[in-house]
Amino acid sequence: MENHLGRPRSRWLFTSLVLTASLIGVIARAEAPASPARAGLALAAAAATAWAPDAELVYVENDEPLDASGRSVRWGFLFRSTTLGRARVWSVRDGRIVTAENLELRFDAPPLPAGWLDSDAVLAAFLAAADKGAAQAARREGRGRLLTMLLMRGAESGSDRDATTWTFVYGASGGGAFHVVVDAATGQVKRTWRS
Repeated sequence: MENHLGRPRSRWLFTSLVLTASLIGVIARAEAPASPARAGLALAAAAATAWAPDAELVYVENDEPLDASGRSVRWGFLFRSTTLGRARVWSVRDGRIVTAENLELRFDAPPLPAGWLDSDAVLAAFLAAADKGAAQAARREGRGRLLTMLLMRGAESGSDRDATTWTFVYGASGGGAFHVVVDAATGQVKRTWRS
C-alpha cells in the first residue's frame, strides 16, 4: 500500500516506530531512580581515596529533592584529608560522579562512624518512633515536604557534642522551616526547632 507520495506506508510506519522507541529510551535513561544515601557512598569513597589515601567522610546531604521515603536521585559526600588540609565533595547520581570539587572553606567536623542508618531507614525509624509528636509537627509545621536531609557528627551542643545525627528540614520553598535532629543510629528525636 502506498501513501499520497507513492511511497510504501510500511517504511514510514517502521521509521516512526523506531524514532518513538528511541525517544522513549532516552527519556527513561534521563530519569534516574531515587535511591538512599548509601547507594552512592562506595563510588564517592573510592574517588576520595584516590584523591587522598587518608580521606574521611564527614558530611552527607541530598543534592536534589527528596521523595517521601528519604530517597534522592543525587547525593553529595564531603570528605576531608588531614594530610592535604583540604575537603572535597563528590556528588553521585545514578551510579556516576556528576560533580567533584574542592571545598574552599574550612570544615572541621569529625569523621562519620560506620554505624549510621541510611537515609530511608532513619526516616522510617523517625516516623515510626514513639515520639509521634515530632513527626506530626514536622508534617504540620513543614507543610509535609521534606526538603533536606544531612548527616554529620558534632553538630549537637552540650554533653552530646560527639553524636552523629541526621537533620531533616521540612518546609516550603521561600517559607519557614521545621528542623528535626535525630540520632543517626536509631532515628530517635534529639531536638526540633523552627526557623
